[in-house]
Amino acid sequence: MSNTKTIKSALISVYYKDNLEPIIKKLHSLNVKLYSTGGTLSFIAKLGIPVTAVDTVTSYPEIFGGRVKTLHPAIFGGILNRRDNETDKKEKALHNIPDIDLVIVDLYPFEETVTAKASEQDTIEKIDIGGISLIRAAAKNFNDVVIISSRNDYAELLALLETKNGNSDITDRKHFAAKAFATSSHYDSAIFNYFNTTENIPQFKQSVQKAQVLRYGENPHQQGIFYGDLDGMFTKLAGKELSYNNLLDVDAAVALIGDFTEPTFAILKHNNACGVASRPTIHQAYLDALAGDPVSAFGGILIANKKINIATATEVNKLFCEVVIAPAYDDDALAMLKSKPNRIILIQNKVELSKRSFRTLLNGVIEQDKDLKTETEADLKPATTKTPTATEINDLLFANKLVKHTKSNTIVFAKNGQLLASGTGQTSRVDALKQAIVKAQSFGFDLHGAVMASDAFFPFPDCVEIAHNAGITAVIQPGGSIKDKESIAYCDAHGLSMVMTGVRHFKH
Repeated sequence: MSNTKTIKSALISVYYKDNLEPIIKKLHSLNVKLYSTGGTLSFIAKLGIPVTAVDTVTSYPEIFGGRVKTLHPAIFGGILNRRDNETDKKEKALHNIPDIDLVIVDLYPFEETVTAKASEQDTIEKIDIGGISLIRAAAKNFNDVVIISSRNDYAELLALLETKNGNSDITDRKHFAAKAFATSSHYDSAIFNYFNTTENIPQFKQSVQKAQVLRYGENPHQQGIFYGDLDGMFTKLAGKELSYNNLLDVDAAVALIGDFTEPTFAILKHNNACGVASRPTIHQAYLDALAGDPVSAFGGILIANKKINIATATEVNKLFCEVVIAPAYDDDALAMLKSKPNRIILIQNKVELSKRSFRTLLNGVIEQDKDLKTETEADLKPATTKTPTATEINDLLFANKLVKHTKSNTIVFAKNGQLLASGTGQTSRVDALKQAIVKAQSFGFDLHGAVMASDAFFPFPDCVEIAHNAGITAVIQPGGSIKDKESIAYCDAHGLSMVMTGVRHFKH
């Protein structure tokens, strides 16, 4: 079998016709016989280039509103016949089946139709049958056939036609076949996931076509790749490429800031907030967020939920930080932030994020709903005789948002819409509490009148006792311990207020 094959005939039937014209003209210049259907047939004819309708090959018209066009042995035989197989040669001659050496086919825009929230009928009509069958057939017979399954590969095909004068070798054909199977498997996964929103069949199928190779993974000796559309998520205005660790922090930052509507600034390090504040202005919010832990803020990720102005940018510029994220920037603020060339500056675009999360685990994958529960005042159930003041309620809700986005076990202290300190990722709740107290005191915060949030219940009353001795006056926690009454009794005896939410916010 010859490694090199010459393209003498091509079947072209595509939904997207942009950038197709140069390929058509190049194929014509190489004396390649063209077959086509429907709109693509008209497109080629309008270029003044000879083209044969598929129905003249099949002697069968398009039927059912175009649902059946190419599904015919004369077409699939032309693709699937093995050029070096004597039996195939005889059958091909017997049935007068022409060879098809190149297939250019894309698929109906199913995912785009789902995203546009079209009706079920319109969505189902965008499930491609003929196209996916042609792609799989041509890819299977890569020994003889070149398959182009996406407009993203048009430039690569054109370069091949020009540099090799219409020839291809087995490496070329296998390369395009691999891409074709990636296209078909992705398409089928999207269709399955659409149906599975209601059927809930317990199978894990995820497919992401866009990928970005990272400098390295979590550490320099590890390789890393991000699968997803970063350009859709962010508009990058300046700086180097995001690293693996940057992306982890950015993900945590986006999730956290999404729980706030009032002007809020957050600073994160290793996926945890080290400074957060909500204020009437984003400038003051940044200053108070930074005051929460100016040491950890060094090299951190900064995120704001309002436009960054020059006053804020001037302060930010004094800090070494890896990434700054905001919905917008004033021109002079952007110029100021760009003065540090490696600093990554991003605009966060409005993108609908998945409500599910997953990670690899052991020899499989574990998947769950994201923790999208954000408590409001209506969710607070007073557990103690004393009830929190209006100011304390605001702080309790503020602290509870932060505890939800902090690694367990965690304790968060807040006061007047500012994160004072947190204990993060500890193996005991008491250790997390003690860590938070030490941290708050190290930065000169007075905990008297502050509130405490816990991501899970208190197994013993020791936490409320330690917090009370530090100055805490109000507590928010899920509740659910068999010893809740002991914690409540301590609070009642010492004038603390406690509210329960009934919702645990573990984060591991």
